[in-house]
This record gives sequence, C-alpha cells and structure tokens, in this order.
Amino acid sequence: MPENSTGRLIERARREAGLSGAELARRARTSRPTLAAYEHGAKSPTLVTAERIIEAAGFVLDVTPRPTFHQAAGPHGRPFVVPEQLPRLPLRHAVAQVRLPFHLSWSAPERCYDLAMRQDRLRVYEIVLREGTPDDVVTYIDGALLIDAWPDLVLPAPIREAWENLITRR
Repeated sequence: MPENSTGRLIERARREAGLSGAELARRARTSRPTLAAYEHGAKSPTLVTAERIIEAAGFVLDVTPRPTFHQAAGPHGRPFVVPEQLPRLPLRHAVAQVRLPFHLSWSAPERCYDLAMRQDRLRVYEIVLREGTPDDVVTYIDGALLIDAWPDLVLPAPIREAWENLITRR
C-alpha cells in the first residue's frame, strides 16, 4: 500500500469496486498515469479531485467519528479498552470473513471467522472485548451487531459492566 493516506483511500475504493486502474481513470475523467501517481503517492490530488475519483468508484467520501477509548482494569488486573461510543462498520466489513491477528488469536492463528455467522461473530466479539486494542475494536466490532449479540456474549463481569452503559443507552 502507498504511504500517503489519500493514495491508500483511492486504491482501496478502486480495489473494493473491482475496477482496473484504466477503468477508474476513465470513469473519473483522468488519465491512467495520473491515477497511478495518486495511488503510489507520487502526486497528491486536491480534495475535490479525490472525491471525484472515489465517487467514480461508487463510494462516498465521508467523515466518520472515531471513538476515543479509556482503559479499565479487567479480571486479574489485566487491562481492557472501552470506547466512549459504539463503533460502526460498513456492512461488508461487519459480515466479512476475517483472520484475527496473532495477539488476539494466538491459540488458533490460522482460523477464519465468518462474521455473517452469529456463532463466529459472538466468538470474535468476546475475544476482541477481552483482549483487543482500540484498533481491533474499530476493525472488528459493529455497534448495532454488538447490541444484538450482547445477551449471548460470555464475558467477565468487569468487562460486561464497563460496556453495559454503551449498550443500554442505544
């Protein structure tokens, strides 16, 4: 992936839309070399240009609040994180097939979880709420699906208590 965030965003939109660079360039009314330069960080598009390219890929450039987190003491003194607000995921990510990073799934590092399947989603949510970093929470947890799963999650009391306010105020 390119180093610049605008290039990463354009490349991600193109890949998720299943478009070639030539096709996205055509749709966005730019040249293929220019699009490639944006994606690789050799050039930086203006915000208006980046928005036009992303919209040509079928996406909307939007601003989404990123939750802030605080750390709480968990069972046996092990810390865990709790956001100030529930994160939301795009639907395709909320029900994706995922492999958790090693720090979350050290006992089954190659296991694939299908978040569209409730039992897999429950397991991933339990793991992330117990062991996850803020980045893990915003990558794997969808607030609406968490609310739905909440009664069925098996969590230590301190974690359940710390998250309960977020769940009940929705």
